[in-house]
Amino acid sequence: MTTYSENNSSIKNWNEDDRPREKLATKGRSSLSDAELLAIIMGSGSRNESAVELAKRILKSANNNWNELAKYSITDLCLFKGIGEAKAISIITALEIGRRRNTQDVLERKKISSSNDAAIILQQQIGDLPNEEFWIMYLNQGNRIIKTEQISRGGITQTSVDVRLIFKRSLELMATGIILSHNHPSGNLVPSAADKSITQKIKEGALLLDIQVLDHVIVSQKNYYSFADEGLI
Repeated sequence: MTTYSENNSSIKNWNEDDRPREKLATKGRSSLSDAELLAIIMGSGSRNESAVELAKRILKSANNNWNELAKYSITDLCLFKGIGEAKAISIITALEIGRRRNTQDVLERKKISSSNDAAIILQQQIGDLPNEEFWIMYLNQGNRIIKTEQISRGGITQTSVDVRLIFKRSLELMATGIILSHNHPSGNLVPSAADKSITQKIKEGALLLDIQVLDHVIVSQKNYYSFADEGLI
């Protein structure tokens, strides 16, 4: 009986470094060729051709130029064996997103220069909430906001904080500085012993990761308390 070996050109048989999705995840988007990027958009090739090989053929027809490829219609793309309407729409959609991106201005991240700058933003987020929430403001090296996110939510008087989540997210966002914050629904802004303890714990851990804890801001609807302003951090 004749046995048939699995097709070695199948993407799942390639070296992991040569698989577009895995390559993007491990080496970053800039490591991918144009054909590999297009292959990810398509998702798969045909029975006789890998997604990357099909992508190379499509790009070659457009003189390896994204602007030329953007002129292709669904009908044009479907002329390639292995491209159906769904894949053609995916390609056109991705190129349209790129076109629209080029027409938009890059949003400037807000710079935090003082506790008041941070408090204004944080009060809008959590100042009038009925329950305590703990938030982190992640900053880049220029003290511009990368992201502001909730870490935990508690009851009326307290919330628990998983320090590991703070550091994990800081590393994911490549933040060099963070500002801690939580609200006091009672309106009493005096930090508790627990507030001081968690601040110190996070500060000590952040030092090991070369992340600076710039402040811990406690907010209410109208006022705020800054650990940095009070010399507590």
